[in-house]
Amino acid sequence: MSAYDNVQTGGLKLKGVSDHTIKKKKKKDKKKKKKEEEAALKQEITNKSGESSQTYSVSKKTKAELAYEKAMEKRRAEEILEIAGKTHKERIMGFNRQLDNLTEHFDIPKVSWTK
Repeated sequence: MSAYDNVQTGGLKLKGVSDHTIKKKKKKDKKKKKKEEEAALKQEITNKSGESSQTYSVSKKTKAELAYEKAMEKRRAEEILEIAGKTHKERIMGFNRQLDNLTEHFDIPKVSWTK
């Protein structure tokens, strides 16, 4: 009787698993998927060309959303005009004024407009 007579042979068995076969995942067919997408696009194009005389756009935004976007565009335009109206020297001087108003905790040296 050798020391290896009591060794368990065969595959490992997991507790609580009745079916111990390994199932491989199937690969997705990329070519088939592309063909389906192309067919769907062609169908959409034909549908749109047939209904082009009857199509009209419906805005799904509320009045408040439209007013908000209009106000934001107006603010952006004003900011752009304000920034574009200043020279580099004026911007640096304004930045230095802002730094002067801060406490010493945030103190950094002034920026030169000549560099």
